[in-house]
This record gives sequence, C-alpha cells and structure tokens, in this order.
Amino acid sequence: MPTIALTLTLNGKQVSAEVEPNTLLVDFLREGRGLTGTHVGCDTSQCGACVVLAGGRSVKSCTMFAFETEGLEVVTIEGLAPAVVGGELHPMQAAFREHHGLQCGFCTPGMVLSAVDLVRRHPNPDEAQVRHWLEGNICRCTGYHNIVKAVQAGGGGGS
Repeated sequence: MPTIALTLTLNGKQVSAEVEPNTLLVDFLREGRGLTGTHVGCDTSQCGACVVLAGGRSVKSCTMFAFETEGLEVVTIEGLAPAVVGGELHPMQAAFREHHGLQCGFCTPGMVLSAVDLVRRHPNPDEAQVRHWLEGNICRCTGYHNIVKAVQAGGGGGS
C-alpha cells in the first residue's frame, strides 16, 4: 500500500513519518509513537477514551486518519503537562486528582483533554454545560458528579 508523508507537532515536538492512508490517528499515536495514554475503548467512537487535542480542538482519534493531522499540533495526555523533574500537573489534571474525578483511570485521559477544550471555549462552565460537553465520554466507574466538579474547578469555576 502506498504511504503518505506526514509532518505534525506532537506534544511540542515536530514529528515526521510515513503512514498508510487508512492509519487511524489513535493507532499512529499508540503503535507508531508509543503514546499509550490515548486509550482504545470501543472502536466505534462512542466512548471518548481516545480523545486528543488536534489543532486545539478535542477529537476522537479513532475517527480521524493520521494524515489529517498534517501541519497540526496534536496533544495527547502525555503532552498536556511535560514530564520534567519537579514538574506540575496541568490545572485540569490537578483538579481531577483533587476532586476525585477518576476511579479506574481508563476514561480519564479523554475526559481531561475534552475538559481542557471545553474550558478554553467556555471558561467557567456551569454543571449543565459540562454534562452536555462530556456526553461523548463514557465513564463506567463514576456517577460523573466528581468529574463535573473537577472540570469546573479546572476551569476556575468550582471549589
């Protein structure tokens, strides 16, 4: 199968690769780049575990071809807060920790990245806005109450 040259900024670093036209972004990230924080939960774009930021917008990486990210900046959970000695979590990650917005953690990367996009677009969202925004992200462990609180706190609108 022919390949397509791809150049993008991935977690702050320029990356070039050759990808097959049918390579999904989630597979490129997990298998091609070893970024396994992007989870595959359903393969049908229902669960949101694979959400990343592409071009500043949250996208389900199982519904996007890798070549569609040509020239874009893509951020995975690994790139949200650079891993440096003494580094700090991104405010949304810290809010999820502080407000117990996770249990098993499988959905957490997608939830956090979706939430980051939400608060960039709508600072200080109310509960209804958060719940509506996260409809495409499924958590099977929680009742979403603490996730909503975490998103609001991560956006500066909760305690």
